[in-house]
Amino acid sequence: MTIKSYLAKIYAKIMAGRVYSWADKPYSAQKHIFKELISKARTTSFGKDHNFDQITSYADFSRLVPIRDYEDIKPYIERVKSGEADVLWPGRPLYFAKTSGTTSGAKYIPITPVSMPYHINATKEALLLHIYHTKKASIVNGKMIFLQGSPVLKEVNGIKTGRLSGIAAHYVPNYLQKNRLPSWETNCIEDWETKVDAIVRETSDKDMRLIGGIPSWVQMYFEKLIEAKGKKVGEIFPNFKLFVFGGVNYEPYRKKMENLIGRKVDSIELFPASEGFFAYQDMPNPTNNPNQGMLLLLNHGVFYEFVEADKFFTANSQRLTIQDVVLGVNYVMIVSTNAGLWAYNIGDTIAFTSIKPFRIIVTGRIKHFISAFGEHVIAKEVEQALQIAVKTGSVKINEFTVAPQVNPGLGLLPYHEWFIEFENEPEDFKKFTVAIDVAMQDQNSYYSDLRKGNILQELIIRKVVRNGFQDYMKSIGKLGGQNKVARLSNDRKIADQLKIHKEK
Repeated sequence: MTIKSYLAKIYAKIMAGRVYSWADKPYSAQKHIFKELISKARTTSFGKDHNFDQITSYADFSRLVPIRDYEDIKPYIERVKSGEADVLWPGRPLYFAKTSGTTSGAKYIPITPVSMPYHINATKEALLLHIYHTKKASIVNGKMIFLQGSPVLKEVNGIKTGRLSGIAAHYVPNYLQKNRLPSWETNCIEDWETKVDAIVRETSDKDMRLIGGIPSWVQMYFEKLIEAKGKKVGEIFPNFKLFVFGGVNYEPYRKKMENLIGRKVDSIELFPASEGFFAYQDMPNPTNNPNQGMLLLLNHGVFYEFVEADKFFTANSQRLTIQDVVLGVNYVMIVSTNAGLWAYNIGDTIAFTSIKPFRIIVTGRIKHFISAFGEHVIAKEVEQALQIAVKTGSVKINEFTVAPQVNPGLGLLPYHEWFIEFENEPEDFKKFTVAIDVAMQDQNSYYSDLRKGNILQELIIRKVVRNGFQDYMKSIGKLGGQNKVARLSNDRKIADQLKIHKEK
């Protein structure tokens, strides 16, 4: 054991004590955060507009501060961008995390001096908890890489602006600088394909032990490594021990990734976002059970509210705190943060897997669903159905998305259309299709009723050409970085742009 790994284990034990101290007192942690947020922001423009001086309880807050999305808070953001101080939070933001919007165009999410440390420290906590529980500290002795966006930042009236992952690249601690790859110059390359090629050249002969990033883009990196070296990733990096990921469910990629690596490696799931770092996997997962969940970070500068997803767009939707949530229900997550977001709908849906301590899984996006026929299918359901179908056999999936086909042609019933890019195709497509369809019916009673009532026909699978999803993401300017393909949508914007194999 090296001195570095010995010290890492000691630090990991200290960190575990700190984390589980507040996790064992979740209500106190959230009560403290709530009081601190309201107190700090009372004299801001937002605080004055929403009578923060009258807020003495959560009931006051929920009455005075409505749930909002980016369009609702955008007028305040524009004032901050113009140079005004004390708008959403005291002073001015340290950064703007720029994200891709839909109706709003680009979104500018503030990151303040007090919120920035939480973005950085959460990843460190997750890694240390992994070391604490597994007693495996060898990852600190080798090289590590997080595939991320460019750290080159622009400025908006003196506020540095860029992708969250690029901003985070400026905060790698000194003791990890020698371990971290790629080089600063390579990390600044904007074109993703050129960047990955450069990363392969820089890392292929190094002692890589930790690799992190969105699974689809790490998969691309692995494929290029294998092409360059002619060996599995696990042979190229014999000491590769830990894969860190976030942004999407890993399960659809797991079999393909393990094939590229040539063996299984430990993994840690994170839930970072421009609006805050919300959760991380705090316990090892030797059984590869994706339903174990991530620890909800209740003392990291964020106050959480939840609304049942099925009722979110109705008049009788109710805002809940962690004291009111139950297991297994799909909730829209609402946050108020020390970056100046207030009752803000981040767009993600979650479900609780545990309440002692509070752990969650991400189930999808509130705007990403299929309900063309009233079925309200969510991302978790399609991911779980595909996971069930690929459990047996040698099927490997590169990427997929699902869309409704409302107008299939004269005399034909509509259906859900699954666009899948296979690495290894199923031997029996009919059996594979039925397995997915049955799994969907088992999970979603509305879908089951539509199938049994002959409103929908059995789903249809379209085979997407090799690298078809990468080509699509490139065509819309979202190749690589933190970008990811939507698992499903209620329209055909993605579906109609994908190239599929022509049936013979």
